Amino acid sequence: MAKLINGFESKEGESANHLNIYELDAASNNSVDDIRNLIDQVRYPPQFGKYKVYIIDEVHMLSNQAFNAFLKTLEEPPSYAIFILATTEKHKVIPTILSRCQIYDFNRIQNSDIAEHLKRIATKENIAAEDEALHLIAQKADGALRDALSMFDLIVTYSSDNKITYQNTINNLHILDYDYYFKVTDMLLANDHAGVLLIFEEILSRGFDGHNFVVGLAEHFRNLMVSKDKATVVLLQVSEAIKKKYYEQSQKMSLSFLLSALNLTNQCDLYYKSSKNQRLHVELVLMKLAHLTSAIKLSSMPADELKKKV
Repeated sequence: MAKLINGFESKEGESANHLNIYELDAASNNSVDDIRNLIDQVRYPPQFGKYKVYIIDEVHMLSNQAFNAFLKTLEEPPSYAIFILATTEKHKVIPTILSRCQIYDFNRIQNSDIAEHLKRIATKENIAAEDEALHLIAQKADGALRDALSMFDLIVTYSSDNKITYQNTINNLHILDYDYYFKVTDMLLANDHAGVLLIFEEILSRGFDGHNFVVGLAEHFRNLMVSKDKATVVLLQVSEAIKKKYYEQSQKMSLSFLLSALNLTNQCDLYYKSSKNQRLHVELVLMKLAHLTSAIKLSSMPADELKKKV
């Protein structure tokens, strides 16, 4: 933006100072004195170009006193000064500052867009990459393209054959494989509590945290729930191959099962940290889930048939 408004030509290796860009990290420079130093700099017009661009990062970290000291300059800035206030917590910026700003909201990048961007890079760099692996990187990046690129670079670096495979990705990023959750769900539907407990033991032995497993299982149930309806299947941020697996498994279970399973895993997540025996806490939930189909069948029986069963 500084290049555009100043009419500078694009030159590689150009430093920020040459572009009339000045940055203040408000997370560590949030006092009145720091703002006064900034205001003193603003008084001097640019030596080159028409505008000076001041970026205040994490602006919500400024103290109220610092905001008040900055207000006068923001109300009546010099004609050559442009301020960019960057924050992830807009609600923490005082209203008198917000009312004097143009507000632009930047949303998280969609996982599908990140995966597509990584695919273009892989093609350009002659790197063989599996779609499932790229979607997994995109999910782990949580909407941040910079993080996705860092992970992509890391996996390529540790790859001996210049390939990004699904298996290499889950190993390097220490992620639980989708297959674990599909296996666990199949066992839960078959009322196989012993098999589920053995898989949980295997997951723990691989160094994964029990809480991480519970959160992943809840996410798996949520994905199964949105897969049941064609209108909500677009909410799945996975590759087409995994989307198909979710759809196939979702047809094996009722919505009542999924809602009850989500409730149980959510409760487990909430109370995991405060539990004295965290492993037992998860195992109890898994055993409840393993007998959930039986409980749902009993609850749907007519009262007279239920009495005969008892």
